[in-house]
Amino acid sequence: QVQLVESGGGLVQAGGSLRLSCAASGRTVNTYGMGWFRQAPGKEREFVAATRWSGDGTYYADSAKDRFTISTDSAKLTAYLQMNSLKPEDTAVYYCAASFAYGLAPTDFGSWGQGTQVTVSS
Repeated sequence: QVQLVESGGGLVQAGGSLRLSCAASGRTVNTYGMGWFRQAPGKEREFVAATRWSGDGTYYADSAKDRFTISTDSAKLTAYLQMNSLKPEDTAVYYCAASFAYGLAPTDFGSWGQGTQVTVSS
């Protein structure tokens, strides 16, 4: 039983930055890490980034590499996604998820936030 509350989405111009936050609560002791996914209209959910609470390993989709940074604050039970150099194609609903396996494969994520809209204007 893990609850995730996201914040930080909004409208930003291309080239700008946005920082998403995801506060976790509940039985977070059962989770290995946190991940970010996104889903654009008419498209499948897409993996963006993931990391472990322990700091062991950080993973990014090619589309996010070098522009996005995932981080966690285990004391605050919060995950972040710093997004820089945003592009219109980054427009999507971004979801925070908690993983229940060490591998951090997309199928390992079992608890999801409500999603926060990120819109990047050209």
